[in-house]
Amino acid sequence: MSNKAYIQTDDLVKVYRLGNVEVQALRGLSMQVHQGEMVAIVGASGSGKTTLLNILGGITRATAGNTVVAGYDVTNASAVQLVALRREIVGHIFQELNLIPTLTAYENVELPMLAAKVDGGRRKARVEELLSIVGLEDRMKHKPDELSGGERQRVAIAAAIANDPKVLLCDEPTGDLDTETGSIIVEYLHKVNKEYGKTVIMVTHDPSVARQCDRIYRIRDGQIISVQSPTADSESEAVSRVDVIRERLTEIKAEIDRLDEQVKTGTIDLGVFAGRRTALTDRKKMFEEELHRLGL
Repeated sequence: MSNKAYIQTDDLVKVYRLGNVEVQALRGLSMQVHQGEMVAIVGASGSGKTTLLNILGGITRATAGNTVVAGYDVTNASAVQLVALRREIVGHIFQELNLIPTLTAYENVELPMLAAKVDGGRRKARVEELLSIVGLEDRMKHKPDELSGGERQRVAIAAAIANDPKVLLCDEPTGDLDTETGSIIVEYLHKVNKEYGKTVIMVTHDPSVARQCDRIYRIRDGQIISVQSPTADSESEAVSRVDVIRERLTEIKAEIDRLDEQVKTGTIDLGVFAGRRTALTDRKKMFEEELHRLGL
């Protein structure tokens, strides 16, 4: 492995303005990732994890500092260059999957290649290859609402690597999945990393997922506070999984309360409310069942 960093940030600062209030999401964050590594970024909600990922992926611009991704200067990139970065260099997997609900699995994976103007024959071969890699060759004609959570996440992985990016950025790819399904998703990410040579950066709340990466970056209040090698401690891992589930349940319950308040005040469309509340209720039930399986 070369000592030269493949992905590097120096003194990143990101300031958001909320009304008259300035919020510092990143406070001089610096990190280095080598080509072919699979690294985890862990930290509490609001610590700056997703902001960092969005800057690396050219979705958000830093307020100050420098960013280089796979040799591309993200800091000074124009809007057109950032589009090219997202299309050609970086694949992005979001926790709230950005699959188009009216398209099939096949069409969702094909979409990035249509945007990149890949010819029809190559698109067909590539889509079939990718859906085979993630074990969904028999589900390619199904739409997202006809697939399980884990299957939808696998479609998202296939779509993210459709244009053969050098870097894969994953924002809580197992966050709303049970342990067994989450493990399957991590296995596919390992496959993408080890067999296909992609550099993977994964934001996660889950210590058991982080331990499966080459290195773990811990972030707090917008700064990297430590860089660790993974350790296998099954007892602490089990306790940590419980903490993760409880944190997600707290977040989901708070989100349900916010939705209920919005519908009372008439500030949300009833159709949108119904869809979001059903999805949140399903997630809440899944995590409660997971806690029950863990004996709690």
